[in-house]
Amino acid sequence: MKRYYFTRALALGAALCGAAPAFAAPLADDLIRAAPDASADAVRLALAATECAVAHGQPPAERLAVIDYSRASTEPRLWVFDLTKSRLLYREWVAHGRNSGDNYARTFSNAAESHASSLGLFRTLDTYQGHNGYSLRLDGLEPGFNDHALERAIVMHGAAYVNPEGASAVGRLGRSFGCPALRPAVTRPLLDTLKNGQYVFSYYPDSNWLASSTLLSCGKATANTAVAVSGDGAKAKDVPATTRTAAPLALTNRAQTVAP
Repeated sequence: MKRYYFTRALALGAALCGAAPAFAAPLADDLIRAAPDASADAVRLALAATECAVAHGQPPAERLAVIDYSRASTEPRLWVFDLTKSRLLYREWVAHGRNSGDNYARTFSNAAESHASSLGLFRTLDTYQGHNGYSLRLDGLEPGFNDHALERAIVMHGAAYVNPEGASAVGRLGRSFGCPALRPAVTRPLLDTLKNGQYVFSYYPDSNWLASSTLLSCGKATANTAVAVSGDGAKAKDVPATTRTAAPLALTNRAQTVAP
């Protein structure tokens, strides 16, 4: 029988949901041990955000991807975890949007045509064969930060410019229009691991996002804050991803799009 660690985490009490940096569930410790070079803060925040989303209607998941955009693009900065076994499945390179920065991503956006990456928690949808090859649609769950991901067609896909060897010559990986792009060699198996209702968390120590994210302050939501989150979302079009600016602070009941 499958063990859902988020169910175990939820049983710890809603108080944990509002204290992301102090997230102390056994699962967080297990994942940090499984990926010792990953940021412990990023892993804890990813679990706290996911716990909050599950508490407000999103389904539990078996797998979680954590992207740490505070790392250089020339370093592995994507970790995919099996939450049922506390196991690391992938440690990979991932590109950021061209307007987010060069080797380091510094700027993030939720605006269309921004060609920048977005921060926060995404729920994965289906895979499809499109302009960028095998791709995975992402449904942004954080209003004002990534909830325009679907309309911006922010997806995970493979790209030849995600080439760690070639990056040494120019000092960075190639960049996307806002999508988290992967090495072609790992794209299909990695996306198949993450498709259909898993979670992807994009992290950067951005003070506005850390202070304003609804999913990172779950226990602090006011009575009139909309907290219903639904899994329904429009299909992303097969067009280059872009971004849109930050805005509201309530969990949406449908992704509007703000992406990486």
